[in-house]
Amino acid sequence: MPPPPTPRAPRITPTTPTAGAAPSRRRSWLTLLLLLALCYGVAAAGALATGDAGSTYAALDRPAWAPPGWLFGPVWTVLYGMIAVAGWLVTRRPGPGRRPALVAWGVQLALNALWTPLFFAAEQYGLAFLDISLLLAAVVTTALLSARVDRRAAWLLVPYLLWVGYAAALNLALWLAN
Repeated sequence: MPPPPTPRAPRITPTTPTAGAAPSRRRSWLTLLLLLALCYGVAAAGALATGDAGSTYAALDRPAWAPPGWLFGPVWTVLYGMIAVAGWLVTRRPGPGRRPALVAWGVQLALNALWTPLFFAAEQYGLAFLDISLLLAAVVTTALLSARVDRRAAWLLVPYLLWVGYAAALNLALWLAN
């Protein structure tokens, strides 16, 4: 009787997805860094374009429910990070819904970038209100389109949506009072 066959260890060879995973993962992290840089670049450009926004805000006739000026920096710092991560989550998911969601993401960021110079540098409160109204619609659109691709991205945009809604009401109140 012949001896039983010796079991062989399975031979492991890298497949295409595993071999390409490291560059793909690296590219994904680079995309996140790019989106973070883009979002915080919008914040920096807005800060540079406005000069002394704090003094301008302090000089306005504000409603009782207006937040203190120091609150805007920390809130926007967190929100811009969340906006970037939301966009990043969408970029990571292939599919037909990704492109419209990313286009909407870019539109909302452009409208966001436009608001600060309109309000603070140009002191065009009415045009700033128009811009922030469009921004609010763009954020809703971005969240809805992002939900089709990655629900986490849409949820990350909810605080941004709430803040922009609050900021739109504040913008309107400041426009009417000043």
